[in-house]
Amino acid sequence: MTELPEYRDIRVEHRGAVSWIVLNRPDRANALSNAMLDEFSDALARLADTGGPVVGIRGEGKGFCAGYDIEQVGTPKAADPVADRERLARNVNRYLAIWDHPKPVIAAVHGYCIAGATQMCVFADLTIVAEDATIGEPALPLGGGYIAPLWAPLVGPKRAKELAFLPGNAIDGRTAVEWGWANHAVPAEDVVRTVEEMAERMARIPSDVLRIKKLAVNRTMDAMGVRTAAAQVPEMDALLHLSPSVLQLREWIGEVGLKAAIAEFKKPAGEDTP
Repeated sequence: MTELPEYRDIRVEHRGAVSWIVLNRPDRANALSNAMLDEFSDALARLADTGGPVVGIRGEGKGFCAGYDIEQVGTPKAADPVADRERLARNVNRYLAIWDHPKPVIAAVHGYCIAGATQMCVFADLTIVAEDATIGEPALPLGGGYIAPLWAPLVGPKRAKELAFLPGNAIDGRTAVEWGWANHAVPAEDVVRTVEEMAERMARIPSDVLRIKKLAVNRTMDAMGVRTAAAQVPEMDALLHLSPSVLQLREWIGEVGLKAAIAEFKKPAGEDTP
């Protein structure tokens, strides 16, 4: 087996039929930094022709991933919509690489899976979630159409809009299965074991057969417009990042602080909001 490099923000573990990519920034809630995303993409590409017949993705610590590291990935550096669009498209393409990967990819979600982390799971072939996991939108509405549109092929337009229209909206693992976002919800302590058992069963099928089975289903979804829909997501988000209302919201967050801003948006209906 080809040796993979030592990574800083992820870890690769070969366990039976699964080669795990472990998001490994638990002190930062596994937030997706530029470095982590680059390492993730590198490991995913290398595992195409090395490691086990199945690729797994999971998070170290208390949860799967809290989404993009807002200090790096989540904030455009200047008023440049073209550069912003390219930045956003680059991240979507990282997840399309999961969709296009020659091996089955299974996401194992426990604790929390927020914002950009849900994009990663949308493009996984299977997703196993903890029953009590929290899966949802960013806490603050700073973008427009970067997360929920990628949910729509799985959960339908009305549920995708419900997710998008309520700030910080989230569902639990059982609801994620009911909606069609995930395959199975199990107790948190059983998530990894469930993935590894499924992978062992998958490994009984020759890799070339698994590859064509995956490709056949993906081609059907591509014919339904999934890839086209994913391609327009960066444009929608970049468009809104420079809107007066979002710029005003960013200024307000800078004044009151991130925690206070999140608390404001979590207030029950009827109470004052910014």
